[in-house]
Amino acid sequence: MGLEDLGQMMAGMETYRDQHLLVGYDTSDDCGVYALSEEVALVESVDFITPIVDDPFLYGQMAASNALSDIFAMGAVPKTALNLLMWDKKHLSKEIITEILKGGASKLNEAKVTLLGGHTIADQEQKYGLSVSGIVHPKKIWRNCTAQVGDALVLSKPLGTGIIATALKNGKLELKADCDAVVSMCQLNQIASQMAQEFEIHACTDITGFGLVGHLLEMCAHDKGASIFVEKIPLFDGVVDWISKDVIPNGTRENYAFLKQKIKTSLDFSQVIACFDAQTSGGLLFALPQNQAHMLVERLRFGGYEQSEIIGQMTKRDQEAIELL
Repeated sequence: MGLEDLGQMMAGMETYRDQHLLVGYDTSDDCGVYALSEEVALVESVDFITPIVDDPFLYGQMAASNALSDIFAMGAVPKTALNLLMWDKKHLSKEIITEILKGGASKLNEAKVTLLGGHTIADQEQKYGLSVSGIVHPKKIWRNCTAQVGDALVLSKPLGTGIIATALKNGKLELKADCDAVVSMCQLNQIASQMAQEFEIHACTDITGFGLVGHLLEMCAHDKGASIFVEKIPLFDGVVDWISKDVIPNGTRENYAFLKQKIKTSLDFSQVIACFDAQTSGGLLFALPQNQAHMLVERLRFGGYEQSEIIGQMTKRDQEAIELL
């Protein structure tokens, strides 16, 4: 789901909805939510991506972590998953595909999610991902549109995976499993979601294809705005240097072109473009009371999200929704 999402394309269509639907496609939330009882709600999402790296196992891990992230962003627990595999049979062998699936399975095993099966079709462009189902208490759902004015904004992972991936694809950077951006794309948001359960989370989303600004814009619902302190935003090693060399993915440029009228800033393009960078398996963005934000950052860092940071706050909306300071 996102800025030009299924909900917008289906606007005006009549679709059946019963009284148990809690979150549908019309609000750009990360998942749909359906109440099964007063204590349990079903949370569902689907996501797949094209290869980020040449290593099939790492690609499988990244795709699975990316798909699971939507469930964690709702404060939910993933339970089952289905593989979604679009296979370019002309260029990729069964052995490579097996490695992709093994990579995905490793992340499902880590998250204790049961794989039920899946579906495969032939495609000229390789894609892999998951359809994921989870559960959450109906009264404990994290929405992306319920932040409050004055909330602090905490980001759990650095930005820049799109830029790093572009450098890798263009042969400007050597793929290493210990590269901080690669490690981050394989890192589940599970522990971050679990730790945040102890705090008063008003809103949450994960940062993926529409970049920080795009997903933060979804948080700025109901005439709210946000101020972001750009110098506080954590970036992966090398991102600033690659930006200076104009190694910027098309998706990031498209985000900037589409969203630049939504922001207010005196900073130049090179200083803000990372805020529009299209992420894969990015971090969680939490909105919570200011007096709890520092403690959340401490907990996240202790839990393995070492570069977690308070990057801004929710405000009353001005003419532009988001100010980059």
